[in-house]
Amino acid sequence: MNEALIDLLRHDLDAADYRAGAVRALLGAEAEAARLRGVLLPGKRALAQRGDEALATLAGLFLLGCEVSSDALELALPRLGVEGARKLGLVSAGATGFVAALSLNPVELPDPLGPGASGQAGASLHWWIVSDLDDQLRVGPARPDHVMGVGGATRSLLAQLPLGPHVTLLGGSVLDLGTGCGVVALMLAHALAHLDVQRVVATDISERALGFARANAQLNGLHGAIEFRQGDLFAPVAGERFDLIASNPPFVITPRSSGDDATRYEYRDAGLVGDALAERVVREAPNHLTPGGELICLANWESPWGQNGLDRVKSWVQSSAEGSGTLAAWIIERDRLDPVRYAETWARDGGARPGDAEFDELMQAWLDDFSARRIVAIGLGSIRMRRLDSGAQTVQTSEELIRAEHVSDPFFGSFPGSELANAFRQALRVAEMSDEQMLDLRWQRAGGVSELREHSPGEEAPHSIRLQTDRPIARVVQADTLLAAAVGACDGELTLGQIADALAQILEVDADACAEALTAGVRELVWFGMLAPAWR
Repeated sequence: MNEALIDLLRHDLDAADYRAGAVRALLGAEAEAARLRGVLLPGKRALAQRGDEALATLAGLFLLGCEVSSDALELALPRLGVEGARKLGLVSAGATGFVAALSLNPVELPDPLGPGASGQAGASLHWWIVSDLDDQLRVGPARPDHVMGVGGATRSLLAQLPLGPHVTLLGGSVLDLGTGCGVVALMLAHALAHLDVQRVVATDISERALGFARANAQLNGLHGAIEFRQGDLFAPVAGERFDLIASNPPFVITPRSSGDDATRYEYRDAGLVGDALAERVVREAPNHLTPGGELICLANWESPWGQNGLDRVKSWVQSSAEGSGTLAAWIIERDRLDPVRYAETWARDGGARPGDAEFDELMQAWLDDFSARRIVAIGLGSIRMRRLDSGAQTVQTSEELIRAEHVSDPFFGSFPGSELANAFRQALRVAEMSDEQMLDLRWQRAGGVSELREHSPGEEAPHSIRLQTDRPIARVVQADTLLAAAVGACDGELTLGQIADALAQILEVDADACAEALTAGVRELVWFGMLAPAWR
């Protein structure tokens, strides 16, 4: 795309206040919510009384699929003009005016730097993202090289990145693997600008996707902060290592057939069988991580008959460690779908709808594939993997360093990445400790932990004690009297050994058994973010 024209477009969008908040105010909350669900009529009704003001014209054109006149478009984009919009490929001729040829979405994202970035609480980033037409605006199925805008998966990855104002994990360089429209690379470049980060590299196998990513970087004033490279997965960065690799790769499990290459969607389908793409990322990433570096990626994984999908992902990490040194991982399964629901989700994603012959053909292909390979469930989630420092005490990847769990509860806030990174870091430090070392430490209860006790009327002792927290992930843990009392005493003043001895006397139980039970319970609560060593 023409950089000079993109600069003109940025000036026009800024002058029109073409931002998510302004669009909500223009359409009204109900109409905007409907638009985000793909229902456009309420928004069109709201615009009917707005005339040719710039914001209304742009919202109608790019968000609601309206055809606009040449005069209205010229007024909305006075610097770029109609001809400039056509050269950029943003619009095409309609019946009597112009229609959107690409999506141009105002995107509002939480700023991971918070008040430090803008001087106010609840800071947000306001970007404009160009991509191929969204589903609700597109007539017919997507093109095979379709480039998506900012969807739910991308927002999930962004939320899990450790990009808070006090990040110390990152240093020299970061990689956005499979950048798509480029928004993850934009976030990395923005959030890490205050650190001594040498470079942000963004790769994609699709040159067309990289074209959109470059345009979006230019449109949002970050064109000089990102290095874009084309190639398959890690091929463009052969021999290089990074402190952070973020990836939302084309992980969708898709049935293979002889005509795949002509019809598959590049943004979601890597052309491999089953979950081989996710496995490949996990196996190859460690060779591109610095000591202490992390991979954070989204993935789907399969559960064949008689096997657990989470155990399969753990085996990928363990196998990868054989050639690259000690690894630690936290695998979080956010959802688990049966084959029918999974097939339906992705058949709809390409534009097919129930009742269409194409929809039934796609469903048939997916279900035949799952049946032939005896797949009974598909997990959806994220993989956080760290290459441990060469000075770490552990010499090989062990069970204590790989945690795999199903967590359907919500993350804390809109940007829990720093909280997740901290829980991961503390859990790994504790995993390398002996029970004796744990007993010698003082422990601190996290501020968000609360205790719920349930009593039956007339009973003095509770029949249920639950510990709960909302950060970094909402958790509820069933606790016995011993563990609950210990957590209550973890204020950073007493060692765990002192707490164990005191409780053993109060509860009249064996001191060694008490200490053993508490160290096991504390190890688990550290993963939950409820406890951490009170380092002094």
